[in-house]
This record gives sequence, C-alpha cells and structure tokens, in this order.
Amino acid sequence: MAGLSLRNASISLVDGERTFKVEIDVLDVPEGQAVALTGVSGSGKTLVLELLGLLRAPDAGASYFWKGQNLASLWSKGPRNRALAQCRGEVFGFVPQTGGLLPFLTVSQNIGLSQSLTGRMDSDWQAALIERLDLGDVSGLFPAALSIGQRQRTSIARALAHRPAFVIADEPTAALDPSSADQVLELFLEIAQAQGSGVILSSHDQDRIARHGIGQLKLAMVPGGRPLSRLVVV
Repeated sequence: MAGLSLRNASISLVDGERTFKVEIDVLDVPEGQAVALTGVSGSGKTLVLELLGLLRAPDAGASYFWKGQNLASLWSKGPRNRALAQCRGEVFGFVPQTGGLLPFLTVSQNIGLSQSLTGRMDSDWQAALIERLDLGDVSGLFPAALSIGQRQRTSIARALAHRPAFVIADEPTAALDPSSADQVLELFLEIAQAQGSGVILSSHDQDRIARHGIGQLKLAMVPGGRPLSRLVVV
C-alpha cells in the first residue's frame, strides 16, 4: 500500500539562543490508515506535523517519499516555489489546532475553499460533508456565529473536501468537551476512511486515542544538555 515514508529526518526550531530539535529515524504512514503523534506538551508534535505537511523543511539529509517522489527535495528551490505549494495543497488537507477558518467566508465557502484552490470541484461531496458533519443549519453563517464544536467540524470538512491523500490534524479535539471530542473524532475518522485518506493527528490524550484504535507514535523528551525529542513507536 502506498504511503508516506520518512527516513533519517530531523527538524530544528531556534528560539534566541536555544535550539529545540526533533529526531526521527523511521516514520511510515500508509494511505487509508490513521496514526497519532502523542507526547507531553512541548515535545514537538506540531513541528513533526508541519514537517510531514510540507509546512517546514527538514534539516539536511532527510528522505521523505510518497509514490516514488522525494518530497524533501521540493525545498531545494526555496519555500515559495510552485512545485512545493502544489504538492502541499493537493496531497494534504489540514485541520489547524485553532480551526483556521477565514472570518469573511461562510461555513459553506470555507469548506469549498480547498476545492477551489486545488481545482477539484465537487458540489455533491461538499454537500455530503455538510450534512454528515451536521452543519446544514449553519452553512450560511460566518465563523463568528458558530460554537467551538461547529468551527472544528467546519475545519474538518474543509480538510476533507478536496479528497486529499492525507489529512493532518493538530489536536483536533483539544478545545471540545469529552463527549463532543469522542463524537467529532469518530466522525472524522469514519469519513476519512470512507474516502481513503490517511490521517495523521496529534494528541496529548493517549487514552482517547487508544479507545478509538488509532496507532500511536510517541515523542519522548531526551535528557541532556539541549532540548531534544525523539519519535518512538509504542
């Protein structure tokens, strides 16, 4: 089965005189399956998601393959080159931790944005997502009028609307109460599986991830003289 394959990768974040680094020896994400990055706050979960989604470049020496293409090489022409942006938009869908909705677009327009940007227009699929995620009554409203749960469901629908190979979600249930979190996560995974998208999400709630049968990759802090985290399979 095709999937993402990351090898010998690291990513660094420099903050003043401090450098935080995440090291990844091996990370494979098959299409159509879900995996969760877990670990304590500050262990680098968001950094790894940004690396996988082509939002941050890996340090030199990494290989990152999908369907025979080394995605890491797309950074060679700089962070604003067209091939990088096109691959990022077509292969991935994103659910930011804060929702990331555009305040001047309605729910329906926000959801349709990913289709417009990738040229994958499908009004029937957009309507199905709106119905499945229970957004029909608010589809004409702007984000400011929505509840937190409605905003998160809208963000999930937008990430799925252009049928990406992989959906990357940063703490998609962190702002929800426990009951809503379980419902939204279950629905998210169900729709992603139905359309064949792989899901890569981050979470600090290992119990919830385990209850939903999602495989875990844990980021563990390494004792030493500098902030360092490593990805381990659990």
